[in-house]
Amino acid sequence: MTNYVKIFDTTLRDGEQSPGATMTSAEKLEVAHNLARLGVDVIEAGFPAASPDDLEAVRRIALEVGNPPEGQPEAKVPTIAGLARANKTDIDKAWEAVQGARNPRIHTFLATSAIHMKHKLKMDPEEVVQRVSEMVAYAKTLCADVEFSPEDAGRSDPEFLYVVLGEAIKSGATTLNIPDTVGYTTPDEFYKLIDGIIRNTPGMHDGITVSVHCHDDLGLATANTLAGIQAGARQAEVTINGIGERAGNTSLEEVVMALKTRHPVFGLETGIETQQLSRISKLVSNYTGIVVQPNKAIVGSNAFAHEAGIHQDGMLKHQTTYEIMRPEDVGVSQTNLVLGKHSGRHALRNRLAEMGHSLDEVELDKAFARFKELADRKKVITDLDLEALIADEFYRPRDVYLLNGMQVSCGTMGMPTATVRLRGPDGVVHTVAAIGTGPVDATYKAIDSIVNVPCTLLEFNIHAITEGIDALGEVTVRIQSENGKSTMDAQSEVSYSRVYGGHGADTDIIVASAKAYINALNKLIIAQTEGTEKVKNDFGVMLG
Repeated sequence: MTNYVKIFDTTLRDGEQSPGATMTSAEKLEVAHNLARLGVDVIEAGFPAASPDDLEAVRRIALEVGNPPEGQPEAKVPTIAGLARANKTDIDKAWEAVQGARNPRIHTFLATSAIHMKHKLKMDPEEVVQRVSEMVAYAKTLCADVEFSPEDAGRSDPEFLYVVLGEAIKSGATTLNIPDTVGYTTPDEFYKLIDGIIRNTPGMHDGITVSVHCHDDLGLATANTLAGIQAGARQAEVTINGIGERAGNTSLEEVVMALKTRHPVFGLETGIETQQLSRISKLVSNYTGIVVQPNKAIVGSNAFAHEAGIHQDGMLKHQTTYEIMRPEDVGVSQTNLVLGKHSGRHALRNRLAEMGHSLDEVELDKAFARFKELADRKKVITDLDLEALIADEFYRPRDVYLLNGMQVSCGTMGMPTATVRLRGPDGVVHTVAAIGTGPVDATYKAIDSIVNVPCTLLEFNIHAITEGIDALGEVTVRIQSENGKSTMDAQSEVSYSRVYGGHGADTDIIVASAKAYINALNKLIIAQTEGTEKVKNDFGVMLG
């Protein structure tokens, strides 16, 4: 058995199903480029049948990320996968989306637990086996690389799983993914499940990769994934920051660093360039609007912070007393001073390239202008400042509404008042003043008066990116659409109420707040006007 564990990243598919994690096509493409630089083996780029926008996003990722410049080693080119339910329509759309990649994969699934078969699929076990056999075989006629997942495997009868997975192998599947879809199992149970599958599935051989896909409903996703790997699984399905439906997915950074840090225990390798983990964690957090908790393992802001006197004393004597890995191993720099107002374009370009951002001349001009503007207001520019600047300038949704100017009056001597000027989609500049309970409330009311899109502000987070009174402030918000129905097919109408995240950065925290809110509103407007809401799932909830 190989000692290499493939890392299958599903941030752009299962991760994006997390409420508020919706990303624009441009943001998905940038995340995919960064996942390729990180060294992931497989990028599940989306669910092409979900919407035309999702199909197009997967297609672009397949063409651009799945086809790097000539000369790049084949082993470094990620496989691009598209998810499909076990029906021909979904499989056709997945193939349409991924076929432009150098290494395409169709990932199809069907539930196998008694609960799902009875209440969701309304299918007999025999019908499930037949459907798996037919649809995996059909996918194989389109794509050489087919992955099959028995949804809710964690609550399925193992003996039935052996039969279903055996049929999948017979029909051409080369990867068998075992999902603990609802995060129900314990590490001991999951180890036995994977071990049993490897030992008892008909047709199992060295050419078949067993994969694991765990959820964190009981806080056991990483533990279960590692147990599955110890049992013989050689692919782990994970997301950046562990984002995903409900309590989330297994965290990529936790699994990778566990295998690296405890190498004597596992004896296994991955192809991940771990020094990039902190940076891509921040990138995904910015785009999704989901803040990484400070005590999050590996990438949380407190992961390498020590406050207790005993800990500080030990650290000063020897780093290994209280740290089992070096901050540099995950890309946490010990020196943040990078650039200042006297730095030139060449220095900025080099630093951004080191951080993984490849800008053309036009983009560099825009970045340099923003950099100089920031440097005039801020003495020291750090990598974190640059990440926020790049995200704010290039990876926001298309500007349906654009902040053109604003002024705020607040304090104890009068009513907080905000005057906001926005450029609308028709090019007309709208100016509105509003009062509120505070400066942010007044600003948001003024924006609402112009945009007039009913929504609810679910979450508002604000923090300083670096230390000092001149720190760049970063704001993330999440909003929810209050109305709207989307006709999914000729027979049914399904209501939706999606959650959208927004991100903004500025040295003026009220301006950053306005940018974040407009960012989220633009995503909501684009989704509603371009029909990018997800399709109805006739099998119920999606895998994972």
